[in-house]
Parts: sequence; structure tokens; C-alpha cells
Amino acid sequence: MGSDFNLNEFLLKAHKAHASDVHFREGKAPSLRVDGKILRTAMTPLDEEDFENILATVARKDILESIRMSNNIDFTYEIHNLSRYRVNFCKDLGMPKLTMRVIPYNIPTLEDLSLPLYLGELTKFNNGIILVTGPTGSGKSTTLAALVDLINKEQQKHIITIEDPVEFLYTDRKSLITQRGLGVDTETFESGIKYALRQDPDVILVGEIRDRETLEAAIEASETGHLVLSTMHTNSCIQTLNRILGFFEDKSSSLIVQRVINTLRATVSQKLLPKVNGGLAAAVEILTVTPSIADYLSKNNFEDVYLLMQKSKFPNLTTMNTSIYSLLKHGLITQETAVEYSDNKNEIEQMIRGIYHGAKNMTDDNII
Repeated sequence: MGSDFNLNEFLLKAHKAHASDVHFREGKAPSLRVDGKILRTAMTPLDEEDFENILATVARKDILESIRMSNNIDFTYEIHNLSRYRVNFCKDLGMPKLTMRVIPYNIPTLEDLSLPLYLGELTKFNNGIILVTGPTGSGKSTTLAALVDLINKEQQKHIITIEDPVEFLYTDRKSLITQRGLGVDTETFESGIKYALRQDPDVILVGEIRDRETLEAAIEASETGHLVLSTMHTNSCIQTLNRILGFFEDKSSSLIVQRVINTLRATVSQKLLPKVNGGLAAAVEILTVTPSIADYLSKNNFEDVYLLMQKSKFPNLTTMNTSIYSLLKHGLITQETAVEYSDNKNEIEQMIRGIYHGAKNMTDDNII
């Protein structure tokens, strides 16, 4: 392709196409993700000069030096008055590759995202842990940003974010917001939480809980009177619980399990499903830790937890299939999409056929 390739002009076109992600790889034509699907452009493959020009545009000098020493690095790029981007550099069969995730300037509200308004109630907890989970690209970071900005608009708090890298940029409203990036402002999520406790926080956002050390730091923060918001790469609320308790398998003490149960306020799992007329719709599973749920968890009885979620008519306990069925019922997705994206296909098929007794109890509270 040569030096004619202009990154910012290409990103402007991608923005107009409503791309959520852009892929650049030396030796291949650029690709976009639009409405959840990868679209390959008909452009000439990028050559070495093209890729060097892209890197020179998006990366500061210190990041370029890190790239030459690493096969994986995350950073951000910004085109003023257009968008911010979370950028990942990696290698693909030895060839350099960049993946750029769009981060809009304007932080969407729960209403903008068509998420259950009940999620706003979670921001009223003064302490504990709230987890937003789902696969890569399911909108976890955007949901967390909406929750943080809701606190910012409504409460007088000090919110500290610890991210890798910093994504959404907040403007102080009623709250004071401190944003810290890994590798720039703090070394690890664990140390970021540890030092955040000395910075007079009320709310701590941790980009991701990846290991036991980070989880233990989050538990300690919540036990000392702070609300901790974070994400995990799990596909359901029950899987999240299994992952959390799995971190402590070598510490079989019931004390650590009880600490987890006492501090966990809610887990929210989400997926993005293609809509009938284009775009994506969020299906959201919600597990709020009520006294009954806490009792089942202390007995490691996850089956009864799911049964409670199935039978619930309230927005604080909602299964993924209930949410998917609601999208189908309101004509936002097709029956084929509902079945394809369900992790319990027999159950969703029964709901579609009207066999599942809970299907008739759906209310507008479940519309997402």
C-alpha cells in the first residue's frame, strides 16, 4: 500500500461506519467490527512502511520503545473531537498487529445502553464488591463507566479508578474522580488498590480481577467500608462464583469463603446480541446477593441459587435466558439468535414454546 495510507482518515471512515473495533496487521488489509461482525475491507494489504507509519501515529516514544521489547502492550490513542481508542499491540505469526477499541467521549447512561435501570440501585451500596462480567467485547467497561458516571452525577464521593489502560475520561460533577493507569500511575491492580486505601476513597473501580491477589485486595477494601466495582471474564453469574471460590481452593477455610459471601453485593453478566434491524442489544443476567442467596452460597449450593433466579419475578435476580427471552418477546432479536446465544438451549427453547412457566410472568421491568 505504501505511504499513502492515512490512519486518521481511515479511523474517521470507521467511525462513520459505526465500527467498535479496528484491526491492522502487516501483510493484511485492515478489518472492522461492526454490529458484532468482522468485516474485511477491500484495501491493499498493509506493508511494513504502512505499519511503521501507523505505529508512529498512535504511539508515544516511550510506548514505541516498549513495543520493541514486548510482544504485548496496551495503551490509548485519541483523535480530538472524534474518539479515544484502547490500543493493543501484539504479534500474529511473528507479524505486528494492532487492535483498536473505540472509547466514545460521551459516557452513555444506563438508558442509552438499554440496560436494566435496576443496575442503578447497585450504585447506592456504601461498601462491598460489584462485578460486571462477560466475554471480550460484551460491553463490560462501558457498563462500569455508566455506573461510575451515575455515582458522579448523584453522590458526593471520591472515586478512584485503576485501569489498564485508562479508557473513559470523567469530568468531576458531584464527585471527585482520580484516574490511574497501570504502568503509568501504579504498577499492578493489587498495589493500586492497596495505595488507593490511603487516598481517601469511597468508590474504587478496578479494571479487572485477574488473580487471587487482586481479589483479596478488593475484599479487604470492601471490608474497610469501600464500594469496589470491577470486571471478570466469565460468562454467567454462577461461573463467576465458581471462579471466585476457585481462587481460594488451596485455602479451604470456610472463613475465606464467608468473607467472599459477606462482601459480594452483586454479579452482573452480559452479552451483546445482533438485533433484527442492525445494531446490538444487551442481554443481562443479574444476581444480587440477598440473605437467601448468601445462605445457599455458604452451603456451596449453586443449583438452588439458579433455581431462585429462574423463579424470580424481580429485577434483582434475572437469568440470562429470561433476559434473552425478553429481547425476543419484544421483537428485538430473532428466535435463531436467541437459541444461538443461550448457554442453556433446552431451557430457552422451552421458554419459546411457552412450556417454561416463568415465561408468562415476564414484565416490562425485564425489557433491556
